[in-house]
Amino acid sequence: MQRERFYYLINLQYLGFRFSGWQKQPQQKTIEGMVLKTLKFIMPDVRFKILGAGRTDAKVSALDAAFELFVDDSPIEDLDTFLKLFNSNLPSDIRATGIKSVDGSFNIIKDPKLKEYVYLFSFGTKNHPFSAPYITNILENLDIETMKKAATYFVGTHDFTSYTVKTQKNPHKLRTIETCEIRENTILKANFFPKTSYALHIRGKGFMRYQIRMIMGALIQLGKGELTLTDIENSLIAPGKELMTSVAPGSGLLLKNIDFD
Repeated sequence: MQRERFYYLINLQYLGFRFSGWQKQPQQKTIEGMVLKTLKFIMPDVRFKILGAGRTDAKVSALDAAFELFVDDSPIEDLDTFLKLFNSNLPSDIRATGIKSVDGSFNIIKDPKLKEYVYLFSFGTKNHPFSAPYITNILENLDIETMKKAATYFVGTHDFTSYTVKTQKNPHKLRTIETCEIRENTILKANFFPKTSYALHIRGKGFMRYQIRMIMGALIQLGKGELTLTDIENSLIAPGKELMTSVAPGSGLLLKNIDFD
């Protein structure tokens, strides 16, 4: 007899600093692993599975991530009650912000969506240690205006071979970036943050492994004078020939939001 299945989209926030990314891994503390552990505890007799909207790397945080919950046999009776129970059993650095029913045609991986990531950084002076989970701190001075100019080069459809790990199995390195700009940070504030910090905002339909962190790494090298604007241009015109080796730390990166069409 075929089981009846019910589908739910759950939005999630998390501080990634103590986690080894989203994906469940043996002997590692991950967001997916903690979510599964919590769901098994609050639904001990329920057959279910989950599927994330994407993977985040170790130490990467999220203001608005999402996963799909598939529940067999019986629906969740009260979504508000479920959300409260879920949150009361999740650790303090993970919070579910919403749940809604979706139909079986919804596919959290394949359905069109736009993701916006933000990379927070500061430079010039040593930050308060409490800033470490949120902001990457560059002790050297950076040429921020040149970095802002270079960020615009990434907008559009490009071959990003120079901005992903060389072992990436997907041979299709074309990606379209709709927005890429550096602004002053207004996303997160705290009294222990530096007086001025910055945010790289980058928005697109999909990104390869380390792509955003390697873009940020190249921009930091540019700001230090280790790369030129021509180097950045050439990395997109002749992908793979310009060696990009710097990967910015994961702790400065956060998934700001996911928009599903």
